[in-house]
Amino acid sequence: MNELKGACIIGQSGGPTSVINASAYGVIDTALKNPNITAVYGAEHGIKGVLNDRLFDMSQEDPKELELLKYTPSSALGSCRYKIADPDVDDTDYKRILEIFKKYNVRYFFYNGGNDSMDTCNKISKYMQKVGYECRVMGVPKTIDNDLYGTDHCPGFASAAKYIATSCMEVYLDARVYDTGMIAIIEIMGRHAGWLAGAASLASAYGAGPDLIYLPEVDFDMDKFLADVERIYKEKGNCMVAVSEGIHYADGTFVSEAKTSATDGFGHAQLGGLAALLADAVKQRTGAKVRGIELSLLQRCGAHLASETDIEESFMAGKAAVENAVNGITDKMVAFERSTQDGHYVCKTKLIPLTDVANTESKVPREWINAEGNNVGKAFVDYALPLIQGEPNLPKQDSLPRFAKLKKVLAK
Repeated sequence: MNELKGACIIGQSGGPTSVINASAYGVIDTALKNPNITAVYGAEHGIKGVLNDRLFDMSQEDPKELELLKYTPSSALGSCRYKIADPDVDDTDYKRILEIFKKYNVRYFFYNGGNDSMDTCNKISKYMQKVGYECRVMGVPKTIDNDLYGTDHCPGFASAAKYIATSCMEVYLDARVYDTGMIAIIEIMGRHAGWLAGAASLASAYGAGPDLIYLPEVDFDMDKFLADVERIYKEKGNCMVAVSEGIHYADGTFVSEAKTSATDGFGHAQLGGLAALLADAVKQRTGAKVRGIELSLLQRCGAHLASETDIEESFMAGKAAVENAVNGITDKMVAFERSTQDGHYVCKTKLIPLTDVANTESKVPREWINAEGNNVGKAFVDYALPLIQGEPNLPKQDSLPRFAKLKKVLAK
């Protein structure tokens, strides 16, 4: 083993999840206990914290508060959506990052995020290799979108899926209490991949979920959609629909009312308003009572419905990143590999080259979606069901959640 002693930085980036802090805790706890890592720093707002020299000394935190990170939603260190340039075009950010790494003798860099974060991680890794600065760089996956390449699933997806399925089951019952029927349209996150909307099929599998599910993997046809809804409403007297926010027409334009001028730091359209748009169209077509429901941020911060499996696997991903880096490995992202032992689901970690992961999206297999493109099949349920298992023993204070309270002492 090529022994390397020095400090480490852990940063969080992109959209938060209910378990991203479990991964951060996996990194922080493992790093604090490792003799080769001389200091553990948390970057304030991801890579921006490095650029701005805003690093928290994680050794100053109460260990009990750090442990609460496993059950604390959102990004405790702060997140960002900041796209660093190609170093061949503009290496200003990279020179600054190298300056900060040298200032604190940072020899390990862990970045916790999704597709765009892995792009950032990959660029930093390649730059450090190019300039000959020894720093082991590891990506720690997260994204409720579940669209990272090379991993069976992503930390954060399972808890969001559990929240979505549970919410759909609750709405299903609520929408059927009156003697007059109702059509409910539930908008679920997912720009280009429909994993989250597909999770609504878990509710359907247990008798209280959507009649129709639409994913971005299949082109959307408004006329066919309205006909599907009208048919089911006439047959059942009620209809429930789950739609990915990113469903699009055959020409690639989003169905939602999002303006392409409204984008995040990576140029992705900010979607929203889809449920209301579809609800209006359905009301005009059917004359029925229609509810448009947008789950919005609730599906990614609902820690009260987190999957224990998701929490433990998220921690495992952070822990594996540190252990592999200390053992001499760099330029990789931790990924998950599933298997079955004695009929039970088992998850182990593996490593994927950052170059392969960066900016590559994993979609729902077309064969998991029905021929009509308006629902998913049993294969999706079989895939997702093991991931949502387990009820965490959530810390409470006066029956309310007790989340981590970090001091966030700046490093000097």
